[in-house]
Amino acid sequence: MTDPTQEPLHPVDPSEDPMLGIADPLVEVLDTDAMSPLAHMDSTPEGAVTVWINRPDKKNAFDSATIRALHETFETLHGAEGVRVVFLRGVGGAFSAGADLDWMASAADWSEDDNREDALDLAHMLKALHDIPALTVALVEGPAFGGGAGLVAACDHALATADAKFAFSEVKLGLTPATISPYVVAALGPRTAKLLFATGRVFDADQAWSYGLVDEVFDDVASLEAAQEALIAEMTAAAPGAIGDAKQLVHDVFGQKIDRGLIEETARRIARRRVSPEGQEGVRAFLERRKPSWAV
Repeated sequence: MTDPTQEPLHPVDPSEDPMLGIADPLVEVLDTDAMSPLAHMDSTPEGAVTVWINRPDKKNAFDSATIRALHETFETLHGAEGVRVVFLRGVGGAFSAGADLDWMASAADWSEDDNREDALDLAHMLKALHDIPALTVALVEGPAFGGGAGLVAACDHALATADAKFAFSEVKLGLTPATISPYVVAALGPRTAKLLFATGRVFDADQAWSYGLVDEVFDDVASLEAAQEALIAEMTAAAPGAIGDAKQLVHDVFGQKIDRGLIEETARRIARRRVSPEGQEGVRAFLERRKPSWAV
């Protein structure tokens, strides 16, 4: 898998309509009837969604069914209008303990081809999380090991309680954290990633903050949830479509040479935004000293 932060810059085709109109700021409650109970999703009228990994008896460890359920949930959020922020959290006070031991035992006798297909399921699930247009935020309590720590890295932002623990412990099993590596290396940088991958050490939330895996650390769950509510309130001022475009802008310009092509492309993008329905509404609202239509 290539590093998702190194995706090539794709010029915007002026013939394509970038928006179907301004998204309704009061997002409709998403239909969860067809969803697996392994990935429960809550939504609010303000456009905030929480995806819960729901295997508390296993500390929200992955198996193939959980990976599929998360993948389907993340894909659903790609086309959900009016969603501004998506939180990822584990039920029962554990974020995710990584791979389920029973699942690992069942895979012990698989062929290399079988293991490749299984690994691709996890890789595609992580990419689906990474590609959600809304801002994605991991809310970490308890363990975030292996693939669980990979989920944290694949999110745009991460908040953790002080008692959270992290590890990339694959080398202790004779394995490597291959599928999660593009996201972890992008979050931590190659030097820190090599240290944590090679040692498999367990580290706490303050160390995760110093490494760049976590952005803020809170004393307890109440403080974590207060920060969640504050972020939701902050995000209500942002236009949903502009959020997605801003995220894509970061992915596309990161690591690129600042040359004539990049300069022209970024100028095209802001021009496109200025004439979009959200851009027109936002500027008019500012000039008229009122809230834009999407602000709650």
